[in-house]
Amino acid sequence: MTIKPSKHLGQHFLKDENIISDMVRAIDPEPGQNIFEIGPGLGALTLPVLRKAGTMHAIEIDTRLSEELLKKSIQAGTLTLYQGDVLDFDFNRVANTTRNVRLIGNLPYNISTPLLFYLQRFFGLIADMHFMLQKEVVDRIIALPRTSAYSRLSITLQSLYKVESLFDIAPQMFSPAPKVNSSFMRLQPRSDYIEQIHNQALFSKLVETAFQQRRKTIKNSLVNMVTDSQLRQAAIDPKQRPQEISVQQYINLANQLSE
Repeated sequence: MTIKPSKHLGQHFLKDENIISDMVRAIDPEPGQNIFEIGPGLGALTLPVLRKAGTMHAIEIDTRLSEELLKKSIQAGTLTLYQGDVLDFDFNRVANTTRNVRLIGNLPYNISTPLLFYLQRFFGLIADMHFMLQKEVVDRIIALPRTSAYSRLSITLQSLYKVESLFDIAPQMFSPAPKVNSSFMRLQPRSDYIEQIHNQALFSKLVETAFQQRRKTIKNSLVNMVTDSQLRQAAIDPKQRPQEISVQQYINLANQLSE
């Protein structure tokens, strides 16, 4: 059965066996691990991971693909496949303990950023994440202060995870070939930052507000939230731009506001 990729769902099926092998090696699946794939598609990554892990969970929004994938998976192991939108999925359904779920996937580019923000609410359940994303998104996630790619996404994810770009993937490795390059990355939960944050909601709001007007100075971006004195107490020059301020400085500032 030949299934054509859906433009509406942003589907690009990975076809290069060497890249797939590199991804499986990076994930390093083992029997008994609670591995959950987002958007398995035709099973290019699913089947080799399933053969090593023995059991897996996955969620697929495209009903055309689900039936075909379940047929393919029978010889590889036990696949529990959920039908629906991952942005509506409650990962508490599959978590046995804290830090239990290993998330993997070739994420559709049109939902990757909303999905990464959505997964924040399940932070305590996640053991690690290995995702293929648009290279531009990965560059934003791993960006450092004072670079053009540094953003709300950088700060939010770096406050939660150790982020690492593992390797890049050219468009011709997919069918159909996307118009952009991709990267495969690893995100591992970190505790040093998260344990410092007194009020997670306030921290998130502060960073979001700062980057709504990133061309302004931080003083003007946060004019309704902070004073010059509070900025200076967090070792921030009021004339700095939002993209010049480190994760630690945003945490320090948020903690001041929560007192």
